[in-house]
Amino acid sequence: MKLVTNLRTDQNGDFLLKIYKRVTGSWRFLACREEALLEAGRSSNGANIHPETELEGQRTQDVDVQVSLGHWEDQGYHYTLSLHNVQLILESEEDEEHIPHDLFMELDEICVEGDGDAEWKEKARWLKFEEDVEAGGERWSRPYVSTLSMHSLFELQRYISNGTVLLDVPAKSIEEAADMILSQPEQAEEFNRKVQAKVREILLKRHCHQHEKGRNSLLTTVCSVAGVSRQKKQTDPEGLDRGESSYKSLAPATMAEIKRTLNTLTSAMGLSKVDLHFMRKIPIGAEACNVLVGKLDFLHQPIVAFLRLTPGVLFMGMTEVPIPTRFLFVLLGPGGKPHEYYEVGRSMATLMTDEVFRAVAYKARNRADLVAGIMEFQDRVTVLPPGVWDPSIRIEPPRKIHLHRRKLLPGASHSKPNKHSAPELEWTGRFFGGLIQDVKRKAPWFWSDFQDALNLQCLAAFLFLYSACMFPVITLGGLLEEATGGQLSTMESILGASMSGVVYSLFSGQPLTLLGITGHILVFEKVLYKFCMDNFLSYLSLRACIGLWISFFCMVLVATDASCLVSYVTRFTEESFATLICIFLIYEALDKLIHLHEVYPVHMPSKLDFLTNYYCKCGAPTQPSNETLQFWESNNINASGIAWGTLTVTECSSLHGEFHGPACGHRGPYTPNIFLWCCILFFSTFVLCSFAKSFKTSRYFPRRVQSILSDFGVSLTIIFMVLLDYMAGIQSPKLHASTEFMLTTDGIGWINNPIGPNPWWTALVALIPALLCTILIVMEQQITALIVNRNEHKLKKGCGYHLDLFVVAVILGVCSLLGLPWFVATAVLSLSHVNSLRVESSCSAPGEEPEFLGIREQRVTGLMIFVLIGCSVFFTSVLKFVPTPVLYGIFLYLGVSSLQGIQFYERLKLFGMPAKRQPDFTFLRHVPLRKVHLFTLIQLFCLIPIWVIKVSRAAIIFPMMVFALVFVRKLMDYCFSKQELSFLDDLMPESKKKLDDENNEANEEEESQKMVASSAESSDHSNLREASEEDTLKQRRSR
Repeated sequence: MKLVTNLRTDQNGDFLLKIYKRVTGSWRFLACREEALLEAGRSSNGANIHPETELEGQRTQDVDVQVSLGHWEDQGYHYTLSLHNVQLILESEEDEEHIPHDLFMELDEICVEGDGDAEWKEKARWLKFEEDVEAGGERWSRPYVSTLSMHSLFELQRYISNGTVLLDVPAKSIEEAADMILSQPEQAEEFNRKVQAKVREILLKRHCHQHEKGRNSLLTTVCSVAGVSRQKKQTDPEGLDRGESSYKSLAPATMAEIKRTLNTLTSAMGLSKVDLHFMRKIPIGAEACNVLVGKLDFLHQPIVAFLRLTPGVLFMGMTEVPIPTRFLFVLLGPGGKPHEYYEVGRSMATLMTDEVFRAVAYKARNRADLVAGIMEFQDRVTVLPPGVWDPSIRIEPPRKIHLHRRKLLPGASHSKPNKHSAPELEWTGRFFGGLIQDVKRKAPWFWSDFQDALNLQCLAAFLFLYSACMFPVITLGGLLEEATGGQLSTMESILGASMSGVVYSLFSGQPLTLLGITGHILVFEKVLYKFCMDNFLSYLSLRACIGLWISFFCMVLVATDASCLVSYVTRFTEESFATLICIFLIYEALDKLIHLHEVYPVHMPSKLDFLTNYYCKCGAPTQPSNETLQFWESNNINASGIAWGTLTVTECSSLHGEFHGPACGHRGPYTPNIFLWCCILFFSTFVLCSFAKSFKTSRYFPRRVQSILSDFGVSLTIIFMVLLDYMAGIQSPKLHASTEFMLTTDGIGWINNPIGPNPWWTALVALIPALLCTILIVMEQQITALIVNRNEHKLKKGCGYHLDLFVVAVILGVCSLLGLPWFVATAVLSLSHVNSLRVESSCSAPGEEPEFLGIREQRVTGLMIFVLIGCSVFFTSVLKFVPTPVLYGIFLYLGVSSLQGIQFYERLKLFGMPAKRQPDFTFLRHVPLRKVHLFTLIQLFCLIPIWVIKVSRAAIIFPMMVFALVFVRKLMDYCFSKQELSFLDDLMPESKKKLDDENNEANEEEESQKMVASSAESSDHSNLREASEEDTLKQRRSR
């Protein structure tokens, strides 16, 4: 059913509100644009426009409004029409003067004093969100999302349709712009020269800005000017887009232009009248849109004008920041509706913050294009019911802005890249083809990998990760020395880590990956050493032979492009592996802390009243064991001749004495304060590191200070805790490292013979453990590389799985011959390295969260970390002041912080959340909650047996169990649909290909249907327009 009414209305457009109140159901306005209104050349959005007549003292016009009530066949026709018009405007050819820029909007309201003097006062401003001048506080409000009334949007559309629209005005000053507005025919007809003179005088009044009420201090001004100068220098790494707008200025202002502007402005009006501090937040090349509204009692009709200046002009004193004005909107009306004028001005400024309408405003060729942009904006507006919503409530800016509007803009990317279709994982079919492609891909970026490291953030990452990498090297080196009978020790670990890390950082395909000794390699070394000792074989020779076989097998995998099989490792396997490593790191940190309780026991329970009776003395063992007797005999010790009561704890333990007394534990006297102090150091380090990392999003201090404290937070925490421990004077356990640079095993040179004293057949037997260790190393290396190369990290320089494995193969072979430990990629350290180099937008609008731009990809941080590790042998005297509980706290922080962002961890927390309190994850919108829980439970039940194996003696087969997760994931294709898996996980390559084929077919069919529908709509539109023209001609003839 359709209702067509011929309504008579005045300029206030009250008929729109009446229709809105009376009509229920679906409604829309069908407008035929570009209809001539007499000889004035004005356009309107009415379906049929008739000549204006004077009736009862009001200017009226006949408008045919077509309202659809429940006619579902025509639903969306109006939206499709306006969207089609907007797309045509956006896709039109553009020149340099019509390229959309970032905009700063300022709303000024005319204020007339009691003596008749008037001035423009700044009331609100926008970059992305609205800021208002508080009525009583004389300060800016917190940024918030603008909420507009439907009435103000309709009024704005009517004002643009009937008011003055001047596009590409070559005005050089505000005086010229005012003269052009008042010289238009419609203004000359409505107002006499006296009124026009008064309006011109009002337009030229001075503008009073909020920051002028409190003069900035000299320090603030100087810092602000320095910030503006730095803004140009802070370029995004690897051409990363800042992302404030999908349309960026192709010709941004140069530093010379900025300096000339500032010099001109300061000489004309002084530094104190320019808000240079706010200037730092405005993007380079941005332009201004000035909105001037207010009531004037001497007017009897509103004055409405929309101007687009070409080029933008810097109006002295009009805008609070020295940027050129591109758009000018003026709305001055008679008294009685001041709030309405203000709301219409807010609507115009808010429209300019919308990327689509802003692009339309830059490219509009006439009034009709602007009206089409407003109509498209109205179609996408969300209405809040007035009965349950208070318009005075301010909506906080969202933490993440959805970019669905950008899909309408030309050149916007709609496809999401998938890592399984990345060129790095495509099989070339040539011998070493993948390696050659990786070298060609990474070679152009080699020099930029060093230039991009010239940033303070890289220094912070280097200092933080040096501590995180150095401690495992020393700790696992000590365990290796114990497991291999001293043939591999801390000194070899430091030397091997330095050499391997430097080579990998210089020549690898992904230098963000960090190498280290893993627990699985330590288990393999233990098993191999025990086998050699049981069979009287040379451990280092057999180990060198196995290492050469591992290097050979890795070379074969590189030559055959076997790394392409990594594409079958989806997020399901990646996150399972990363979660296990994180949990293991947390477990090890807590286990080390608990072990300190055994070394430094606490007397429990103790009675304070009997403290004077507590003692612990050394004495001769009452029943010495055979081991003790042999020790005394071999060292010619006479137990009866020793003054046991005068010995120290160390001397008593070395002579195998016993401790007696109520203050003695199993291993000696109770040690007061040490374990408690270790707990304080441990948890304080974890809390301070976590607090420093989250300080970047706090409300305290400027953003620059927040960034420095966040980047250097871990390093500052370590320094603070070391100083605190030193001042406390408590003998907490310290980091131990060798003080001499020498080989551990005497009589063995730097090069190990792969055969040596072993029989020749050991070279063939070494194939078996080499195959197993190859699987172990390749799985850890490639899964870690996958985690680092995730799409969400927004890496720009590409990766090189084949090149990484090739470099690791060379390093393994060299380390085997030199008798150094094997080093492979470590997931947690690599992920921490990536997170420490996150780059966020430095120029963000008030209220806008800094946008994640990517990772600062370079080679210097990894290079310097391992260079400093190699140099650590020369300043071990400094390292001995670092308490080990502080390093345990760093390990706990690494494990906990690395869990953040893992989807499995987020899904696991959903089990304890009611549905209404669950976060708004994308997969929860498209996948039923029961399917999400099922997917999480399957992943959890797979991790439990793998964790049991990892902490047992069978830890050497841990990578095989991780590899088995690939087959488990393949079986899940029969339990979940492809759409569900695409949100919960990544699709397997063949499933991805099938889904892409289906999507391509569906897209082709949808495009063909759209073309047919578009042609039908165009014909309907043209027929309707012809009918409208015929009706107009008939009415004119009849008159």
